[in-house]
Amino acid sequence: MGIRERLSGNEAVAYAMKQINPDVMGAYPITPSTEIPQYFSAYVDNGEVDTEFIAVESEHSAMSTCIGAQAAGVRAISATSSCGLCYMTEMLYVAASCRLPITLSVCCRALSGPINIHNDHSDAMGVRDAGWIMLFAETNQEAYDNYLQAMRIGEAVGLPIMVCQDGFITSHAIENIELVETDKVKAFVGQYRPKHYLLDPDESVSMGAFGMPAYYMEAKRQQAQAMIDAKDVIYKVGREFGEMTGRTYGLIEKYMMDDAKTAIVLIGSSAGTAKEAVRQLRAQGKKVGLIKVRAFRPFPSEELAEALKGVRAFAVMDKDDSYNAHCGPLFAETAAALYAAGVREPRGVNYIYGLGGRDVRVDSIKQVFAELDKIAATGYAGQTYRYLEVRE
Repeated sequence: MGIRERLSGNEAVAYAMKQINPDVMGAYPITPSTEIPQYFSAYVDNGEVDTEFIAVESEHSAMSTCIGAQAAGVRAISATSSCGLCYMTEMLYVAASCRLPITLSVCCRALSGPINIHNDHSDAMGVRDAGWIMLFAETNQEAYDNYLQAMRIGEAVGLPIMVCQDGFITSHAIENIELVETDKVKAFVGQYRPKHYLLDPDESVSMGAFGMPAYYMEAKRQQAQAMIDAKDVIYKVGREFGEMTGRTYGLIEKYMMDDAKTAIVLIGSSAGTAKEAVRQLRAQGKKVGLIKVRAFRPFPSEELAEALKGVRAFAVMDKDDSYNAHCGPLFAETAAALYAAGVREPRGVNYIYGLGGRDVRVDSIKQVFAELDKIAATGYAGQTYRYLEVRE
């Protein structure tokens, strides 16, 4: 039986960190993730963990610290947001190419400019091709659960992993949450036993070596295979977590999709709002549904294609814009997944929404479903690249 508590998302993630008791944390403060290292540093100070807490001068240095520690053979963690994640970008690529399973908590926040501290996904999506596994949470509970699963996933395939939640919406809001007993957490996560590390006296290795053309592509192909392999690992770890807690996780979550004729695809905390809209529309006899993407990397292409096969029209909602004059990143990935699977029937449109913390309400989601009804009836999508509730 779990432990009932009321925690913010930041508190929940810091508590998960405490239960795991990692070896090194390199951290630099930035809103809204600052509370995570703040809470965790208190655990360090009062002796509840054995972690070496390293307060650095920048986010670039925070990730550099994690790279050095993980390469030496220990578990390293950090937390950041927004421009801090951008400042880490160079080292994010280094961590992934060195195959170091660092665990990074990201409280997603809009990027400048204009300067904005509220939630959207422009920071995480800006580094989506850095080679990191990326899990997104809808609720505080899911942020906590994702973190407990993250290390096992990353360590199994040798890739770093981001555990993303929505800044302020979940990071600071307090919700009822069920914590796992610490002894069960330690048994579930297990000990870190790297196959190769710099301080192994029995094996001489190098990391971050110069990659000449004769070898660079092979290294990248291995990275790509690790991301492919991560799909099965996410399912396996999610099933085991479900056996322990009753909360099972995969790459996507389908909500009322069995007979849905129209559907919305999205990421993060907005799924809660969308679920309420779906419930209300279902009560009116509308056959609507929702697909929440939990793992953006690796992308659940086959799962999404299968889930959307039976619908007549769908909308992908992006809390970020790629500024390609065409669509946001989630829509691009979804469209590519459908094309690769040979699925041509459902008509899809893209809505850019919630940038800089713009509210998305139940009525906002109902408006999207109303447009989908028209598309389903006529078979004509019209403009596929749309902004939701914006003053033109």
